[in-house]
Amino acid sequence: MEKSVEQLLEVRRRIVAAEREAERPEGAATLVAVSKTFEADAIRPVLEAGQRVFGENRVQEAQAKWPALRAEYPDTELHLIGPLQSNKAREAVALFDVIETVDRQKIATELAREIAKQGRAPKLYVQVNTGSEPQKAGIEPRDAVAFVTRCREVHGLTIEGLMCIPPFDENPGPHFALLEKLAREAGVEKLSMGMSGDYETAIAFGATSVRVGSAIFGSR
Repeated sequence: MEKSVEQLLEVRRRIVAAEREAERPEGAATLVAVSKTFEADAIRPVLEAGQRVFGENRVQEAQAKWPALRAEYPDTELHLIGPLQSNKAREAVALFDVIETVDRQKIATELAREIAKQGRAPKLYVQVNTGSEPQKAGIEPRDAVAFVTRCREVHGLTIEGLMCIPPFDENPGPHFALLEKLAREAGVEKLSMGMSGDYETAIAFGATSVRVGSAIFGSR
């Protein structure tokens, strides 16, 4: 068995255990396998093992490998989990099923335009910079609820969830708790939070999807 497949099965087992520990139903948290920087040949064994939800950081990289993979596995769901540049909105709407990194007015405007033009509507999440880190993408927590409202009322966008990446050197729990609170205030149900090092904690705080890369594919 491929090492990545062994690791995939272990991550799935730990997700189920974390759901049980948190007294949440099995399947409450969807596993998004983060395949950024890995070639199609490295991804294919994980697809063959039944994984169907994947995350990519860059539009251009995803365009290079996923159309061919999706021809083989058409039921695959693709998430954009890296920052979106406004000049890539057209390609992102065409390729991705979920865009998790809506974080400013310009992106909302471009996405609304492309969704109307293409007649294709990916699910949209707002990225929140829960640690207010200057180098990190995401909207400030204090502005998040108003931004979700603006996306709906001004741009006509359906926002389904919130996403965050806590500071790597801090306890992620308070950041996950903050995102869950903001989601309730904004009236959204999906919470994308938790990565390879903290996805079990995220599940305890209500994550509906966890983004796991290195724990499946190994280090890049």
